[in-house]
Amino acid sequence: MQILDGKTLAAKIRKQAKEDVTSLKEKGITPGLAVVLIGDDPASHTYVKMKEKACEETGIYSIAHKMPSDISQDKIIETIEMMNLNPNIDGILIQLPLPPHIDTQKVLQSVSPQKDVDGFHPFNVGNLVLDLDCFAPCTPIGVMRLLEEYNIDPKGMDTCVVGASNIVGKPMMNLLLNKFATVDICHIHTKDLAEHTKRADLLIVGVGKINLITEDMVKDGAIVIDIGINKRENGKLTGDVDFENVAPKCSYITPVPGGVGPMTIAMLLANTITAARKR
Repeated sequence: MQILDGKTLAAKIRKQAKEDVTSLKEKGITPGLAVVLIGDDPASHTYVKMKEKACEETGIYSIAHKMPSDISQDKIIETIEMMNLNPNIDGILIQLPLPPHIDTQKVLQSVSPQKDVDGFHPFNVGNLVLDLDCFAPCTPIGVMRLLEEYNIDPKGMDTCVVGASNIVGKPMMNLLLNKFATVDICHIHTKDLAEHTKRADLLIVGVGKINLITEDMVKDGAIVIDIGINKRENGKLTGDVDFENVAPKCSYITPVPGGVGPMTIAMLLANTITAARKR
């Protein structure tokens, strides 16, 4: 069993990002990332601080538009449209979730596709499905980059994605299909989850439920990617996979923390730099 070390790879990507930003600055371009943060959700504020710190370390200009939870949808879209026109902003990120009175899709669709570094705009979603040039969501492309680093080619593999969200599961499915994997995608209404997971050469899980995947649900030699991040009663982070009992059966497995998590912000930096290059 080998650990897929996302923390070390993310540090490598961030180091390269810093060099790329230095090179762009020599050409008179400073990559810029704007974050829209609405409300007082503690997790969202933590994520935004992590992103701001990563930008600062890399040399990317960053700005956070922090708005009260009762702000109107029109005001949010007005702010986004202002950033769409700002030549110093290369990437715009809407921190999710948004308050219940906001139409999330309308807000995401107001971001210019060229600045949609989270890959949530229908333009980028469509291009991802068609395997065309696009921005793809950071967590799924982080998973693909992690597999690449360990010379794991999904081509021809029986793969199973557990979780069908627009942010992780669906783009993950399309990225795997684009690499010619055979993809089985499961969700809350799947009748017998274990019947699907037990067949998988590559199992990718991201639903947010502690110990959802147990030892008997994984075949010997499987590659297991755990995207889930959950907090135990003792405050420690854990994934969706029963790591202690599942790991001995695997050829490769990601830990939580230190697996996919660090890759998400690393790929956000990479996407922002790509957007700046296209400026």
